[in-house]
Amino acid sequence: MKYISTRGKAPVLGFEEVLLTGLATDGGLYVPEKLPTYSLDEIRSWRELPYDQLAYKIIQPFVSDFIDGDELRAMLSDTYAAFAHKAVVPLQQIDHNEYVMELFHGPTLAFKDFALQLLGRLLDHSLQKRGEKAVIMGATSGDTGSAAIEGCRRCENIDIFILHPHNRVSDVQRRQMTTVLGDNIHNIAIEGNFDDCQRMVKESFADQSFLRGERRLVAVNSINWARIMAQIVYYFYAALNLGGPDRKIAFSVPTGNFGDIFAGYLAMQMGLPIDQLVIATNKNDVLHRLMSQNKYEALPLEHTLSPSMDIVVSSNFERLLFDLYDRNGPAIADLMTAMSTGSATVDASKLDKARAVFDSDCASDEETCATIRDVHAQTGYLLDPHTAIGVKAARATRRHTNVPMVTLGTAHPVKFAEAVSKSGLASPELPLHLSDLMQREERYTVLANDRKTVHDFMVNEVFQ
Repeated sequence: MKYISTRGKAPVLGFEEVLLTGLATDGGLYVPEKLPTYSLDEIRSWRELPYDQLAYKIIQPFVSDFIDGDELRAMLSDTYAAFAHKAVVPLQQIDHNEYVMELFHGPTLAFKDFALQLLGRLLDHSLQKRGEKAVIMGATSGDTGSAAIEGCRRCENIDIFILHPHNRVSDVQRRQMTTVLGDNIHNIAIEGNFDDCQRMVKESFADQSFLRGERRLVAVNSINWARIMAQIVYYFYAALNLGGPDRKIAFSVPTGNFGDIFAGYLAMQMGLPIDQLVIATNKNDVLHRLMSQNKYEALPLEHTLSPSMDIVVSSNFERLLFDLYDRNGPAIADLMTAMSTGSATVDASKLDKARAVFDSDCASDEETCATIRDVHAQTGYLLDPHTAIGVKAARATRRHTNVPMVTLGTAHPVKFAEAVSKSGLASPELPLHLSDLMQREERYTVLANDRKTVHDFMVNEVFQ
């Protein structure tokens, strides 16, 4: 399978180069030249497969030029054996025909584990084969960083630098990153917000000269295609467990960067019958305003009880726009230039195509807490704030009550004690493997929101 850039001017690459490259040289994001598609009969035949075997069926066409089948099977088995629940992705019913898909049974209690536990293994496989060393540089609004560190910390050929906004992630999220100690692990707290961190990472990929040509940068953010690829699987898994493909399923996805919900869109393009995809956002609602008003405007970032979605610039939306604009790279390049100025609109006919599939909604902190409180009162089930926003959006926008609605449960509520407390509920205890997290030694460096300062720090740590 070959991969092309959303902006049309970067080289066509195979999977391994896309894995190692991340951002395309023209500033675009890589997507498959052509998606694999499956008949209903073939999808139906997967109903009895455990998660790792289903993952093989879906992922193998994307990586067939990179890793042989037996190695991939072993890698996927190893990846998902580390999850705490034998189902890997259990479904929790919270109302009639309404479910939460629990994506937080991985090592760091968040959905990012599904992709990043696999990504670390794929990177290690590639770098060992090539005899190379690489530098991972990533930005996190909370969960990506810990999942990336956990997935890659044993890799012998990688130095990891994770940027997070100083004092703007939860204590549990921060400590899950900063208490993993190793010579190759570097946590940087940037005196700014997540968008500052994300912008710095993108600029660094565009100009890697600070590494003197001795290392390459590798992306772990959802700009890396491998992240999206791994997330497609759980849409199929949930649907197959709820009667798919013989009935349609709807999904509500708490999202800031649009990567997780884009994976659902790809599942639909590959043949999975999906009735509706709901974009669920907090007060940083650039995606909801675009979908509902056709107005892209990057407003100042607001800090909320759902910090993993405190994002103003939604990077992966470019991948959807590429499809909406009939894969016209130059048109996307022009549109992204317009959006970078802070305000733009999408061609009305293109937006109508998106609205045929997507609905959107947003939630304030007060609405988030009300949803946490109400669901707990009605079912005894405790939602984290991001999942609560997904449930609220699902209920506000649901098209057909006879279609199962699945909200993606993106994180364990223990990671967001403040939101749970403000909902009037007691936070659950940390699971056994993290029970001493708040007592562990932390290690991180606070740096100014300045690219040269960060680059100098990275060079000193890599080449000292």
